[in-house]
Amino acid sequence: MGAGWTGGAPLALGVGDVLFMPRGADHYLVDSLDSAVTEMARPGEPREVAGAGVRTALLCGAYELGRRRSHPLLDELPEFIHLPARLGRHPALRGAVDLLAAEIAEPRPGSDAAVPALLEMLLLFILRAWFEERTHDRPTGWAGAFADPAVAAALRAVHEEPARAWTVPDLSDIAGVSRATLARRFTMTVGEPPLAYVTRWRMLTAARLLRDTDAALGAIARKVGYTSEFAFAKAFKREYGMAPGQYRRTDDQPPLIAV
Repeated sequence: MGAGWTGGAPLALGVGDVLFMPRGADHYLVDSLDSAVTEMARPGEPREVAGAGVRTALLCGAYELGRRRSHPLLDELPEFIHLPARLGRHPALRGAVDLLAAEIAEPRPGSDAAVPALLEMLLLFILRAWFEERTHDRPTGWAGAFADPAVAAALRAVHEEPARAWTVPDLSDIAGVSRATLARRFTMTVGEPPLAYVTRWRMLTAARLLRDTDAALGAIARKVGYTSEFAFAKAFKREYGMAPGQYRRTDDQPPLIAV
């Protein structure tokens, strides 16, 4: 089977392959790379295309992300991530694909709960597999951050405790390297200094809490490290261009991220 898109080289897809499109890029599917495109269709209900070729089943899904502010890790992803099915490679991803396909092909009691959970796991395993692929050759960007034990340790600490009053010495102690070394390696891989990322992560966390919970602004401020609601609101507006309360009231129509 082949997949293609305007301005890009076609990809040959095999049984068990995963193709992830982080920004829902326009594309087409054909039964082989030398076949002409004869029918265009938009995502929707399951459908069957008749023909004389080999019967092929495609498992498709989509994820939604708010468009106002995304994590830099997602901004770094290419338009298409192709993960071929290879024996012994990425067993967790293979297992998630097989489980999801089984639940959809033969729904059973509990499938309604199993499928959304498996879709969330699938996204995690896709991203993990892609970063593992990138770490084989001089990893840069976020692949380099995850491959660097010191930077990865600092990131885990910030993610686990966004409310902590982090300093570079605190993070360098956790990372087990000097302050200068951590600052240099962190900035080189993540793309910004450690404390700038602390602020970014706090604001991303606050935005999620504003969107997904009805927690009071003061409680959210404390969860992301601000003792003053005023200071939190000022920092949030600097990042998002609007006050936290306005952000919560504004409808956010997220774009589809197709997989």
